[in-house]
Amino acid sequence: MDFTVKHSLPGRIRICYNKKTITKRQAALAYSLLSVQEGMTNISVNYTTGSFLIYYDVKKLSEKHIRAYFMALSDKYLNNQEMLESVEEPKEQESLLFDLAQMTFTHYFKMILPLPVRLVLRAFSLGPRIINGIEHLLKGEVFHSEVLDATAISMALITGDTRTASNINFLLNIGDTIEEFTKKKSYSDLADRLISQNDQVQLVGKSENGEQTEKTVPLSMIKKGDIVAVRTGSVIPVDGSVIKGEALVNQATITGEPLAVEKREGNTVFAGTILQEGEIFVEVRATGSQTKVQNILQMIDNSQNLKVSSQVRSENLANQLVKYNFLLSLATFFVTGNITKVMATLMVDYSCAMKLAAPIAVLSAMKEAAGNGILVKGGKFLENASLADTVVFDKTGTLTHASPKLAEIFAYGGHSKEEVLAIAACLEEHFTHPIATAIVKAAEEEKLLHPEEHAKVEYIVAHGIATKLHGKKVLIGSRHFIFEDEKVSESSDLSEIQKNALENGMSLLYLAEEKNLIGIFAINDPVRKNAAKIIKALHSSGIKNCVMITGDDEGAAKNAARLTKIDHYISRALPEDKVRYIEEEKKKGHKVIMIGDGINDAPALAAADTGIAMGDCADITGETADIVLSAEDGLLGLYKTRILGSLLMEKIDTNNRKIVAVNTSLMFLGLLGFVSPSIAALLHNASTIAFSLKAMQPLLPEVEPEVHNSRATSIQE
Repeated sequence: MDFTVKHSLPGRIRICYNKKTITKRQAALAYSLLSVQEGMTNISVNYTTGSFLIYYDVKKLSEKHIRAYFMALSDKYLNNQEMLESVEEPKEQESLLFDLAQMTFTHYFKMILPLPVRLVLRAFSLGPRIINGIEHLLKGEVFHSEVLDATAISMALITGDTRTASNINFLLNIGDTIEEFTKKKSYSDLADRLISQNDQVQLVGKSENGEQTEKTVPLSMIKKGDIVAVRTGSVIPVDGSVIKGEALVNQATITGEPLAVEKREGNTVFAGTILQEGEIFVEVRATGSQTKVQNILQMIDNSQNLKVSSQVRSENLANQLVKYNFLLSLATFFVTGNITKVMATLMVDYSCAMKLAAPIAVLSAMKEAAGNGILVKGGKFLENASLADTVVFDKTGTLTHASPKLAEIFAYGGHSKEEVLAIAACLEEHFTHPIATAIVKAAEEEKLLHPEEHAKVEYIVAHGIATKLHGKKVLIGSRHFIFEDEKVSESSDLSEIQKNALENGMSLLYLAEEKNLIGIFAINDPVRKNAAKIIKALHSSGIKNCVMITGDDEGAAKNAARLTKIDHYISRALPEDKVRYIEEEKKKGHKVIMIGDGINDAPALAAADTGIAMGDCADITGETADIVLSAEDGLLGLYKTRILGSLLMEKIDTNNRKIVAVNTSLMFLGLLGFVSPSIAALLHNASTIAFSLKAMQPLLPEVEPEVHNSRATSIQE
């Protein structure tokens, strides 16, 4: 790739490329390839000037590495047709200044045209706004801002003041253009924040000796004809055909049907649907990158239907206040008989600012949340999080660290510790739960091979895993699953091991073959460093009750509760126990947040007023949740979400009070004759834009200094 370094600072570099040899689509492909490289923190491309602005982690990369990446972008990649088709052609960026300049030139140019031409153009210009007002009248929407505008223009025309009518229409068009641009920019900025090309998928291939292999690659690198593996709890990342395996797939995101359907060889699957149970290998027909873009945009569209109560109040209040505009203008006419003053009062209304500023504030808050690594699927959920008085926590991967470690292994039945660890890793490698990861990682550290010699793995929610190995039934899971459900015989030292685990706050995982116990794994699952401080901060923000509900044994649960200073805990709980507790609390009138990360947490997330998933959650959990936190921030994101929601509500209500005050002042200025109808329209539009820009300002930076000073040490890891 032909490029030059424009300027470079540690952690920041701007690189220009030759627009004559590199197309926009090739630049977009380069962006996609660069953004998945480790150490890249943020990349933006200006297709007009032909430059990349790159921020990178200086601990992982240097300018030398960045140059090497660009040098590696040869024709092999940039001229690969399949890779080029996987990225969208960049669109021309809209220019607000250009649009406004064009409108202004057109408006004043029409004034020097011959009178007959001016009259025709004026009819085409004013007609649509008058017709729009009439249409609202015919629908029975008498008190509507469009009717106000049409009335003001019509009165100017009736009195023969066509210049004023034209000026009013011009200013209204300017206001509409700015409002539309502001709203679209808020919309697109949020979409850009949420769309990521760094999703990982399991690409299936073959080794040199013909054996099947799997490797984790970014979704953006998948192309047509590739084969990907999808397993229980994962979101299907591509459109394609099943070439091997069987699974139950929830297609509610596409069909709306909540019941899972069976998929087997020859069936078609779609990106964004959820594999509830089973394992399939899919030949890619279309990559999920564009499907994901559409899903994100659909989510933002849907979020507009999930309005916060303050936003709904804004819209209702705006509609109610329109009638007072008409009453004031009518009173002005009867008292003064001055048409100019009447038009001045008609040119000011509350609805424009209220109906624009409130949704922009919500979109801006969602964008700000995304900037902090928090995916919010609707403003309503920010509001619910701010009003909650109860938080229900899962334990493993939520209150505790996302990387538990295997502390000790107990082997039985003539098996060695290495053998039982290899068997356990063979079963657990298919699942993303932190406990499973600890087992697999321990086997890797011991360099233990665990080839897949078992039959189909069956995941039993909140219990464990069952399969067949060498013709024998093999189980791994909780004490309840192994000893109570499956009636596996207990070892003589079981009580002592459980007592020791209780004292040391460790979780126990049991491995059985047929009805015989062959291994016990003690998992050290340390709590997150900031968990206790976050819970304290939540209490300070108005949360009355913090509860931990976990499927772990009493010992691990009690230890975690003690270290995090949780108000109440429930151990050895099943998914239905979490759901039952949440529903009982809601019946008592409590607003409940549920936060978790595992597949078994999905039902509880759906039951809560606000379901929040941790960043390293299972795919199905993230799909079910209303809010997804970043993996880096951990529990700090929960506190940020609550504060952001509270500040959003406050911002909308404050804006509404100021909108009423400013526009009421403008009305009386018009009534007293201090401003003309044109000036009133100009000031009204200016105030609307000002309130919209105010609504776009970030919220969290205003409270972070206070939080980080008075509570800084109380919420940072």
